[in-house]
Amino acid sequence: MTAPARRAGLALVDSEATKGERMVRVEALGERLGALRLCEPETLAAMRQSLTQHGQLQAAVVFIVEGGGLEVIDGFKRLRAARALGWSELCAHVLAVDVIGAKVAIDALHDHGGLTELEEAWLVRSLYREDQLDQPSIGRLLGRHKSWVCRRLMLAEGLDDAVQADVRLGLLAPSAAACLTQLQRCNQRPAAQVVTRTGLTCRQTAQLVAELLACGNDAARARLVQERLEHPAPRAAPRPARRERTPAEWMMADIATLSRVAARLQARLCGPPLATLGPRVAELATQALSTLTPVLSALGQTINTVTGKDPHVSMEHSRGAGAEGRHALPPGPHSPRDCAGPVDQPQHRP
Repeated sequence: MTAPARRAGLALVDSEATKGERMVRVEALGERLGALRLCEPETLAAMRQSLTQHGQLQAAVVFIVEGGGLEVIDGFKRLRAARALGWSELCAHVLAVDVIGAKVAIDALHDHGGLTELEEAWLVRSLYREDQLDQPSIGRLLGRHKSWVCRRLMLAEGLDDAVQADVRLGLLAPSAAACLTQLQRCNQRPAAQVVTRTGLTCRQTAQLVAELLACGNDAARARLVQERLEHPAPRAAPRPARRERTPAEWMMADIATLSRVAARLQARLCGPPLATLGPRVAELATQALSTLTPVLSALGQTINTVTGKDPHVSMEHSRGAGAEGRHALPPGPHSPRDCAGPVDQPQHRP
């Protein structure tokens, strides 16, 4: 099952079932699925700063539970930061899904590496234990092979609870915790203490795990752990701090990103029609594309305001220039129509 197919059932609705976004009260949002996501203190602090400086840039994604309550699918950091700042409302999309569909949506909304390996494991375990789905069914829902589901389930159930708590607190990196699953559960906690107290990198953690696995008995492993605590390995040299971008550099980078992404999206839209994706996927894509229109319109108005250009004057000037160009260039083999590229393909300057 492809990624678009996994997202086919995630139709965006609101109270009128026709518009994508609405404002919701912060106290009305629940965090039942928050246990499936990481929320480190550093990222939460960065989200608070972003909300303070720029406001809410992206709507949270929620779904309706029995009784009419709203539960968050995506946007836990936004919600917690908004609560810390005393906000009363947040902008949200409402998905017409049940609890299982909401968990599938977590994976679909982070289809390009947004979830850590451990978060994927928590998601699979929740579907397996709480929703009583078998592994092949989970694989079909998430568009994954059953071996991937099995590995994630083994990761979630093979990792000591105390180690998982360290990950949630931000004391242990998820990738380092994944390395510790190679050890027996009784040996994971002592190894995690070595990692957190001595600041081992993921590569150093993997080396420690290999040395512990090579020990012949528990006594040898205990001696190795004690030795590493008393005589820690040298810390890796810190990476040189990058210079913070200036506002002008950020602006130019955003302009370059928008230009690149807009050209790519235009090329995709000029390809096969949306109907070839299937009726449900086409409907979802149409709804998503419709949300871009007001965003791009607002951006265009802001650009005109900042640059001091009157859009009406610019349009009349463009029409006049186009008419002059058509009269100036007689029809012939070098007319614009004859020089056009392939049908439905965007044209780019060399």
